[in-house]
Amino acid sequence: MSTDAVRTHTADGVNRRIDERVEGCVRHMAEQDRAAISDYLNKLEREWDLNRVVSVAASTVTVLGLVLGAKDGRGWRVVSGVAAGLLLQHGLLGFGPLAGLVRMLGVRTRKEIDLEKFALKALRGDFERIPHDGGPLARANAALVAAQS
Repeated sequence: MSTDAVRTHTADGVNRRIDERVEGCVRHMAEQDRAAISDYLNKLEREWDLNRVVSVAASTVTVLGLVLGAKDGRGWRVVSGVAAGLLLQHGLLGFGPLAGLVRMLGVRTRKEIDLEKFALKALRGDFERIPHDGGPLARANAALVAAQS
């Protein structure tokens, strides 16, 4: 899997757990029919990626802090400032403390979600490079290789 800022700054165990989840899912789906794969692909289309989760969480805390700060004082405005700063850091650097917390919860990057989607599309037969002979494991491995290239 290619590296990016989030994966580089995420603990190896967390990355490994996320990768194993993707591989396990693709192997499981290799034993399913086209309709089941299509249903799961629709679910993946709705999955929130790390950037969306971080943006919504930090923005929510920022707005909440501003609203509560207007009522109860300065402390809440500091919370808003910190949340906005963390969001800015994530936007500029592509990672930050919020991303680390969200990764530990198993939230994936867009690249990781797309890898699973492309592997499943290959299994479904959307690409010609996947052999149809061999067992489900061989097909799952070929789909993962095709999605990564």
